[in-house]
Amino acid sequence: MWHFVVSVRMRKANGPVYGVSRKKLGGESFSRCCSGKMGGCRAFRDSALLFVLLELSLVCCDITDGNAEHLKREHSLTKPYQGVGSSPSSQWDFSGSTLVTSSYVRLTPDERSKQGSIWNTVPCYLKDWEMHVQFKIHGSGKKSLHGDGIALWYTKDRLHSGPVFGNQDQFLGLAIFLDTFRNDLDGTARSFPYISAMVNNGSVSYDHGKDGRSSELGGCSAEIRNRDHDTYLAIRYSKGRLTVMVDVDDKNEWNECIDIGGVRLPTGYFFGASAATGDLSDNHDIISMKLYQLMVEHTAEEENLDWTKIEPSVSLLKSPKDNIDDPTGNFRGTPLTGWKVFLLLLCALLGIVVCAVVGAVVFQRRQERNKRFY
Repeated sequence: MWHFVVSVRMRKANGPVYGVSRKKLGGESFSRCCSGKMGGCRAFRDSALLFVLLELSLVCCDITDGNAEHLKREHSLTKPYQGVGSSPSSQWDFSGSTLVTSSYVRLTPDERSKQGSIWNTVPCYLKDWEMHVQFKIHGSGKKSLHGDGIALWYTKDRLHSGPVFGNQDQFLGLAIFLDTFRNDLDGTARSFPYISAMVNNGSVSYDHGKDGRSSELGGCSAEIRNRDHDTYLAIRYSKGRLTVMVDVDDKNEWNECIDIGGVRLPTGYFFGASAATGDLSDNHDIISMKLYQLMVEHTAEEENLDWTKIEPSVSLLKSPKDNIDDPTGNFRGTPLTGWKVFLLLLCALLGIVVCAVVGAVVFQRRQERNKRFY
């Protein structure tokens, strides 16, 4: 006879963010119990069964629906980085200042004016996925004298160098920026390094001067530079929801950084990472990138949809370009102008009219009621 102890655990480098571990315990204690009276054995069995059911009910409240541990090796980059190169059989290709060693992939050295990137050569056709990235940003620069940072990509095009952390601007897809240098000295105070997300349909430019605030979906500050321990980031996309979590405090647990729904990303895009230095510099290293498939059920309509034709977008009440500075990294409305003012005034006028009509009716009924007492 066997029984199971079920517990929730947070996975980091070896599996999806959420998982369930099961330790199978031997039947020695159970057999000892059964060596006594049958009633005691049954009581133990019933107690064990009740315990398992209670544990399972707690687990179901914490784990995400449909998670499963399926590492996709064709989309993963791990030591000793076999399959990296420019040959036709390679699954990863790199450009610029990127240096591949047996221990890390260095996108840029701690030198000025460098750009480097590494890209998966296999397009990803998973609808629901989770990417775990182990990285290291370090250098000799002190305080704010370092830059610029790393960008993680899921985009239509790859190996196109440019001004956005070593990659092209006006991209199609998703970008996660690990920005270590503050450019906007006049804006609202925000602690750097700063992690943010951006979804682009190819029409929006990344504004370096404002640290990308006009186009970001959300973000958080995180001490990711010159740490003596491993630093990790997880990107999860499932059923239209984008979640970014970090583990940078050596506590072996994930902390939520970004969580936003209404995100639409197509299949058939490429994963990659890039980095750049300017007048200031840092070593930007990728230790591993591991992609996991999430087993999630979709409706028949979703299954019949051609996911390769989806345009990258976010279902928001307004365009990200309309956002103003917000130190929390969340959306805040712009000042009311134009048609927004007209709609607001129209709604206010309608509200006044309705209140006046209701008030007149109530007043008339009270007058009629008072006349009855004379």
